[in-house]
Amino acid sequence: MSLERIGAVISVVNAPGVLHELTGIIAAHNGNILSVEMLSSPDPAESRIYFEIELETAPAALLVDIGALPAVKSVASEKSLQKIYGKRIIIMGGGAQVGQVAIGAIMEADRHNIRGEHISVDTIPLVGEQALADAVRAVPRLPRARALVLAGSLMGGDIEKAVREVRAQGLLVVSLNMAGSVPDAADLVVTDPVQAGVMTVMAVAETAKFSVERLKRRVF
Repeated sequence: MSLERIGAVISVVNAPGVLHELTGIIAAHNGNILSVEMLSSPDPAESRIYFEIELETAPAALLVDIGALPAVKSVASEKSLQKIYGKRIIIMGGGAQVGQVAIGAIMEADRHNIRGEHISVDTIPLVGEQALADAVRAVPRLPRARALVLAGSLMGGDIEKAVREVRAQGLLVVSLNMAGSVPDAADLVVTDPVQAGVMTVMAVAETAKFSVERLKRRVF
């Protein structure tokens, strides 16, 4: 059965129980909620909620029933972020290394996006073991995140533990060939930062014939 994936932005009264009412309507239409996010609103008495939903039928009836709820001020159907932005690659670490990895990732993503892919690249320069470990653990909670690149000169300790934890959750982790224990914990280790960005995009792209699992070695 073909499922339709839609986005829906719903403005509601900021009150307890409203989210429960919305999810009840979605469930009644046999909708599968793939993600939900609270959006900013200029009015503190109002909340804006973004849903991504899989439906077996056209969304018109669902949107009508949601709009009929007393707490709902407006509802609008949108293209899903999965369709617009697609898979996300997160690059974090030292600013200079992050920038070089981003160059490779953006150039390679552009090549695949021209061919119909949707791959976006996010960067965050960070320093400090705890800050990086916290950020690594947060990546699986980011919508559509498929891969993480750790770009720095020295990473280990709690960052290594965090890398092993997110890999166990199915996230691909690529590390620059750096000092510390993080390279030992990563799926793939690449010395050149530009090449690290390129290989990470190739690993998540459907239009590339490249798989980390098929590599005979993991350090390049």
